[in-house]
Amino acid sequence: MPDTNPFLAPSTLPFGLPPFAEIADEHYLPAFERGFEEQLAEVAAITGQADEPTVENTLVALERSGRLLARVSAVFYNRSSADTSDAINAIEETVAPMMAAHSDAIRLDPELYRRIVVLHDGLDAAGDDTTGDDAPALDAETRYLIERYAIELTQAGAGLDEAAKTTLRGYNQQLSTLTTRFEKNLLTDTNALAVVIDDVAELDGLGAGEISAAAQAATERGLDGKYVITLVLPTGHPYLASLTNRDVRRRIMEASRSRGGRGGENDNSQLVLDITRIRAQRAALLGFSSHAAYVTAGQTAGTPGNVASMLGRLAPAAARNADREREALLAVADVDTIEAWDWAFYSERVRRAEFDIDKQSMRPYFEAERVLRDGVFFAAGQVYGVTFTERPDLTAYHPQARVFEVAEADGSPVGLYILDLYTRDSKRGGAWMNSLISQSDLLRHPTVVVNNLNVPQPAPGSPTLLSFDEVVTLFHEFGHALHGLFARVTYPKFSGTRVFRDFVEFPSQVNEMWMLWPEVLANYARHHETGERMPQHLVDAIAASSTFNEGFATSEYLAATLLDQAWHAIGTDADVTDVAAFEAAALTAAGLDNPAVPTRYSSTYFAHTFSGGYAAAYYSYIWSEVLDADTVEWFTENGGMTRQNGDRFRELVLGVGGSMDPLAAYRAFRGRDAAIEPLLRRRGLE
Repeated sequence: MPDTNPFLAPSTLPFGLPPFAEIADEHYLPAFERGFEEQLAEVAAITGQADEPTVENTLVALERSGRLLARVSAVFYNRSSADTSDAINAIEETVAPMMAAHSDAIRLDPELYRRIVVLHDGLDAAGDDTTGDDAPALDAETRYLIERYAIELTQAGAGLDEAAKTTLRGYNQQLSTLTTRFEKNLLTDTNALAVVIDDVAELDGLGAGEISAAAQAATERGLDGKYVITLVLPTGHPYLASLTNRDVRRRIMEASRSRGGRGGENDNSQLVLDITRIRAQRAALLGFSSHAAYVTAGQTAGTPGNVASMLGRLAPAAARNADREREALLAVADVDTIEAWDWAFYSERVRRAEFDIDKQSMRPYFEAERVLRDGVFFAAGQVYGVTFTERPDLTAYHPQARVFEVAEADGSPVGLYILDLYTRDSKRGGAWMNSLISQSDLLRHPTVVVNNLNVPQPAPGSPTLLSFDEVVTLFHEFGHALHGLFARVTYPKFSGTRVFRDFVEFPSQVNEMWMLWPEVLANYARHHETGERMPQHLVDAIAASSTFNEGFATSEYLAATLLDQAWHAIGTDADVTDVAAFEAAALTAAGLDNPAVPTRYSSTYFAHTFSGGYAAAYYSYIWSEVLDADTVEWFTENGGMTRQNGDRFRELVLGVGGSMDPLAAYRAFRGRDAAIEPLLRRRGLE
């Protein structure tokens, strides 16, 4: 690798921000290759020593390893998600099996595993820093580090014989290639299925900003004079609530639902079958009855049965509520049947009739810059005392991405926050948070986090007016960012949001509460032209309609959740050949096969489970929401938006990162386990 490669050494920019202006596509692959080589040499130095295992010569050394690989990986995978290209896609397809092989080389190393088992077996004999025993003292985080490595390497297959490990390596490399291909197919097909509108009259019901965004999207595709509606990751689309033209609504819904499943080179159907088959085979090799059993064994849920028990409690009530909501829609509709593309539109009619509110009327009060500064940042300042200062002198990875410096109330540094708000053809769908640099006392690392959203960008000079749901998403993703910024741990393994998958959504969901908190809403929800506050009747209506349409919302989410569980409950003897038929049967078995309430994600565009990190774990959102709803009640009961409350939540939940059992962290914060009743009340499922 040339000495000029910018990944060779840590960045000298503030907070270690990667030197994006210096990074070119040709730098990635050599940096990956050198990174793999360096870390394997570092691990070989650990396993080749004659000294008996200690925390310092084994786990601390392991935690220090792979710094070059960590630098290039963080930058590359953020780039491949947020601003990909043919060149980046080609690199990712090359690197995916290499990364899988590299991970296996470490996780399945027999001598490394032996050394960690020795440390784990010695935990009972070792003292801790509170017992006063004569044995060498271990602090709580170090003890937990030993426990997690022992558990995770065992579950990963480190204890298998060499023949089984060879088979396992093959499965892991195949899966890395297949899931990468799934994501690329989905992005390409999503772009290809964007709905082109010839006449602006067909966009009746949309606001000026939305029409401007559609015109801008068309211009960027060389379709001057036309309008393009780009698709979002979920099945539904925000515009379905406003468009009066039923045929346009139908076109959007049908385009959305056909992604990855209409034949051709971007069809994901066979990939779904191959991925689930190999996951089932791998689970069996590792001693589990299914991939779902394999995944939940390493989460707070523990078993698929515990997940099924909770979902089974929620699904029937949600389906009944959705049926009642459908009858209410028919009462105001001018059609005989409510189709999937009608639900959002007629829901808004019912909402207006019952609560004198429609979400479209809120857009003028949700100008993006004010939402960000006077809403999201303001709430964080009130609760946690932090401030945000834009740094235009720092270059991010894309011109649309903005860099902010985060500081404590006393001016001491916290980290950098990058916001990449707008959609583009090179960005995958959805919204997410990444860490470019994760805090660690051991490595003396600062913190740099990124939020990506997919808000349509209007033409230059036009304001960006967010929908109600986009404001929720911004607050949600910012909750992940705060988790990444606030965690203060010793070991890189536990930094930021590196917690159990079915716990990671909890802090982000909690942050959503501040969106409608009275003093926050009053601070940012102002008309973008007049500056007037959102009328009180709209504010009151938001509160009054809090459970409105929750039957639909819960049903579409649970349908996707149960579909994810169904795919990953299959064993090695399953003979599934038809993706659509399997999906239909799974939804029917769950009682969620309502054609007017389609699953939030169908299999061929279910990125969370087939190319993301939520395979057999999409239940995590509702699982975490139990903690979230219970926490919102705690804040409400204890004075709401106060620094005292914020500091407690920050210290006991956000600040610990993944350095302790997450449910133990929750109990330390709440004083007890979470109760499910607040969630049932929130979703109207009592």
